[in-house]
Amino acid sequence: MALILQIETSTSSCSIALSENGTTLFVKEQNERNIHASHITLFIEEVLTLAGKKPADLNAVAVSMGPGSYTGLRIGVSTAKGLCYALDIPLIAVNTLKAMASGMLKKSPDQDVLLCPMIDARRMEVYMAVYDSALNELTPVEAKIIDADSFRGFQNKKLLLFGDGAEKCRQVLETCQNISLNTGHVNSAGDLSMLAYEKYKNSSFEDVAYFEPYYLKDFLVTQPKASVS
Repeated sequence: MALILQIETSTSSCSIALSENGTTLFVKEQNERNIHASHITLFIEEVLTLAGKKPADLNAVAVSMGPGSYTGLRIGVSTAKGLCYALDIPLIAVNTLKAMASGMLKKSPDQDVLLCPMIDARRMEVYMAVYDSALNELTPVEAKIIDADSFRGFQNKKLLLFGDGAEKCRQVLETCQNISLNTGHVNSAGDLSMLAYEKYKNSSFEDVAYFEPYYLKDFLVTQPKASVS
């Protein structure tokens, strides 16, 4: 049996799930900015209580590794590593975009549609990749500014864009008849369940001491403007 606690904090959604052998048992989540630090441990306690489990019952912790929000990823990974240290259990890292694609497949299992999860990367950029219905990666994970030619290589395929970065693409892609948008998708820790279980079975674990989130882009610290006296 594999009882896995799952953490998703790569976007504005603070989401915790508990799964057993790839099946999601309980999820506690809230889609609101800047609540990760204050809510994550409370949500962990709640899903364990709902399942009648204790931290000592866990076999592993899985975390959404990025790309995504620098602060959100840092909070999620730090929490996951702390639990793994304390409980002496393995850490599993799941690519955030692939988890999003896995979750969308459950909602829209059309085998002919290619999936393009998108996360807002600030300004006009999005973090994105393209997957087929078997979750094979057709384009690599990248930070990209979307224009009318971005998906020219997929013009003969149906393509679904979704996630909190998809809305940025509406105007530039509105004439592309093969592309549809789902802007209501919210990242969920429940979408990690099957991918995390596959990694658990294959003993595909991270080094808890050295693992870092997949930020993709460097974190930029902006200097405050000088005040006018």
